[in-house]
Amino acid sequence: MTTAAALKDTNMTELFAALTDPDLPFLRYGLLTGLLASISFGIIGTFVVVRRISYIAGAISHCILAGIGGGLYLQTVAGISWFTPMTGAVIVALLSAVILAQVSRHAGQREDSIIGALWSGGMSIGYLFIAATPGYFDPNSYLFGNILLITKQDIFFVAALDLVILAVVGIFYNKLLAICFDEEYTLLRGVRTQWLHLLLLCLTALTIVLLIRIVGIIMVIALLTLPAAIAGNFAASIRQMMLLAAFFCAAFITTGLGASFYLNLPSGSVIIVLATGAYLLSLALDRKRTGGRT
Repeated sequence: MTTAAALKDTNMTELFAALTDPDLPFLRYGLLTGLLASISFGIIGTFVVVRRISYIAGAISHCILAGIGGGLYLQTVAGISWFTPMTGAVIVALLSAVILAQVSRHAGQREDSIIGALWSGGMSIGYLFIAATPGYFDPNSYLFGNILLITKQDIFFVAALDLVILAVVGIFYNKLLAICFDEEYTLLRGVRTQWLHLLLLCLTALTIVLLIRIVGIIMVIALLTLPAAIAGNFAASIRQMMLLAAFFCAAFITTGLGASFYLNLPSGSVIIVLATGAYLLSLALDRKRTGGRT
């Protein structure tokens, strides 16, 4: 056996030992949380890419820091123990979705400016809450992700949100698909597209909350859109695109966690680097397959 092969076997053994070690549950929790969330990421990410609302999803993800900071402040200063940072994240994510849904409908040419204001304003409010909270708190764990913070409660939290998202998408699948491809025709058919747009943004907001612990606020939008964008280069239908996107998302999380364990690097950054590299490769393969046609 060569030295490289022996080292690889050693790394695999160490990784398996870490995943099964009862004293080191964080890696196991992180992997399970990521795999559960990949289902919703594949589904909602497909809608986001097809609908082309990545910039709105980005604003929602950054506004979430206000909820995290507010939750931390209320827990520590006001003594409201049930109002956790993740509870605040869900509330602010949904509130941001409602505001941005109204903005996208009525702001016209000012839409980009308002979205930018909410994007930066949400993060600023979050930092102010964190600064006003006594004690030490590392915002980088939420900005860039940290699997060391994932707990068993987070797994149940993600699983519950997963079920909500799957149930709602299952009920409104055809209508959501209609507004993604031809909203004007859907409106002419008598369907109230405004509330469907709001529903889609709310589902996007909940999905973004799912993986903040692993890849963080800054990079969560990449994991929401890149697997779906890759899948779009090869899928023959929307359902197939969703399945492929969920598979790619799960693959990036699994591989990224393993690579970060080997290299002792931040897992969130490694996951996004892998997703970005795969996306660029998919563009090259798609261009080659189509003979360079756009």
